[in-house]
Amino acid sequence: MTDPIHQQTLYDLLRRSAVRYPDKPALICGHRRFDYRQWLSQVDNTAQALLNSGLVPGQTVAIYAKNSGLYATVIFAAAKAGIILVPINFMLTADETQYILQHSNVRGVIAGIEFQNRLEQAIELLSPDQILAIGHRKWLLDEDSQKNWHSLLSTILSEAECSPSSAMANNHDVAQILYTSGTESRPKGVMLTHQNLITEYVSVIIDGGLEPDDIALHALPFYHSAQQHVFLGPYVYLGATHVVISVPKPEIILPLIQEHHVTQFFAPPTVWISLLRDPNFDKFDLSSLTKGHYGAAIMPREILLELQRRLPNTRFWNFYGQTEVAPLATVLKPEDQLRKLGSAGKASLNVETVLLDEENRPVSMGQIGEICHRSPHIMPGYWHDPEKTAEAFRGDWFHSGDLGIFDEEGYLTVVDRKKDMIKTGGENVSSREIEEYLYQLDGISEVAVIGVPDPYWIERIVALVVPKPGFDPSPDYILERCKQNLAPFKVPKEILMAPSLPKNPSGKILKRDLRKQLQK
Repeated sequence: MTDPIHQQTLYDLLRRSAVRYPDKPALICGHRRFDYRQWLSQVDNTAQALLNSGLVPGQTVAIYAKNSGLYATVIFAAAKAGIILVPINFMLTADETQYILQHSNVRGVIAGIEFQNRLEQAIELLSPDQILAIGHRKWLLDEDSQKNWHSLLSTILSEAECSPSSAMANNHDVAQILYTSGTESRPKGVMLTHQNLITEYVSVIIDGGLEPDDIALHALPFYHSAQQHVFLGPYVYLGATHVVISVPKPEIILPLIQEHHVTQFFAPPTVWISLLRDPNFDKFDLSSLTKGHYGAAIMPREILLELQRRLPNTRFWNFYGQTEVAPLATVLKPEDQLRKLGSAGKASLNVETVLLDEENRPVSMGQIGEICHRSPHIMPGYWHDPEKTAEAFRGDWFHSGDLGIFDEEGYLTVVDRKKDMIKTGGENVSSREIEEYLYQLDGISEVAVIGVPDPYWIERIVALVVPKPGFDPSPDYILERCKQNLAPFKVPKEILMAPSLPKNPSGKILKRDLRKQLQK
């Protein structure tokens, strides 16, 4: 049973913001604009439409779409209806998508109409009750389509106006299942409750400098925990204004910052780099941008210095964490950006972080250990996977799989993922350390350092380098500089020049794809 007196769900955050700021601009997506009163009404109607379609509280519904106002609406409508939302990466193959749909036992799918063909391949062996399409109100499907497709917008508009009421969920109910990126054979379903998420929102707001008057630009995909649960959710909690776009391209981002006087923007370093390299960067008035957040990877020293020089009004935060922590774990604040360059900062408000060895014992200051956490942010476990859950929670700590080191002031530096440590010639080498050095060289735009199986070295170090426009650094020049400034065992055995590096929609470099390419 729900407890309306103590209830605190994702839907309640939006409903209370609509009470406080009914006429305040809430959601801007293209030419469509909603104030908080209007957005709440659409969310209420959407929740009723989902329930009227035959779905019941506690069931799972997938959403497979690019960012849009309707995507944001579905997030809070599902919370009101008590439905567990399963955001899916739209870049996955049909087979990968089918696994997630089957593993999470979805009863319905909400999808971008542009993904019709791929999704129908994925659900060929499944029978979701129906598919609601995010698209125009009137669109035509192929006559050969045998699936039960309906227009989400038409379904919403067919509902009578619904008055706000309590969510059909409890604080401890699972709100969403977010699947990990699948560094192993199969992705894991991270269960996050309303309480997990909202306690994480509090940490984000306090440690990330978020304010009700901010105008946030959401460019990274909502299926990713960072954009949805470090920025969209917390800013709904505060009653801020949201500008939503579907792809993080400089030619879209830069004019929107100027047009809407955006104050806050989040992106991984690769996207910040793409903004800096856009030839029109300096033609736009970006002075409104006072808050810049980054994550997913350490910001290269030279890139951060360039950002601070070219965006003098912008203060920067580095957020580190992972989906299982909802996802914020540690924060490097603006005052420490230069003093602690490369650091992930300290544990956020509601998190305790330690470094443990293989026997779950704390390591000494200056030694490398696995980054482990305790927090009300942390998931209750993996969906239908008790073995992986037990492995992650061994020794009364959540084990992140990342390796880190504390300095004398207690600031954390993430050394690498366990899987990204390169074992070469009997030495463990951090790929990030080499990348940090290469970013300092003239003419280099992006770098990825990986280990490739080698019969002599066990793994040989390979650096893939993307040059800046107008520059043509030679592999021999780069290799010579490495020999002059890195320990011999850290010098790459091979320098490969590349026009670009493979990335997921969040902008994270896909090193596993690079490894596969080089092992062929």
